[in-house]
Amino acid sequence: MTAPSFMDLALKAAQNAGKSGEVPIGCVVVRENEVIASAGNRTLTDRDPTAHAEVLALRAAAKALGSERLTDCDLYVTLEPCAMCAGAISFARIRRLYYGASDPKGGAVDSGVRFFASPTCHHRPEVYPSVGEREAATLLRDFFKARR
Repeated sequence: MTAPSFMDLALKAAQNAGKSGEVPIGCVVVRENEVIASAGNRTLTDRDPTAHAEVLALRAAAKALGSERLTDCDLYVTLEPCAMCAGAISFARIRRLYYGASDPKGGAVDSGVRFFASPTCHHRPEVYPSVGEREAATLLRDFFKARR
């Protein structure tokens, strides 16, 4: 699969999360062109503030691979990761991060604290922003418009 195809899978996970009443954010972890894990936000469903799509997908990938180090894995997520998720991505040693929509309010990669640029960040993945940006932004915008 190609980068847009993997982002399409992340968008599908986001759509499924949105159908459950969750903020529609989806994530897939890929290794050697194979999806290892996929997740959508489940903070409300699980009553867990850490149940962001990225954290859930990282947990599932680590379990599937039998290692907390995902050094040869790439992560595709529909929204710029927050500080918690950026930290988890760094600790997992993700090789490449692809994200869709920017998040000026809560993002921590190219917005806000810019976690990977911090001197205390021990691992910095390659970052590719704006992959599937239009679709991801539309999904989020439509979700919040329906809530207002």
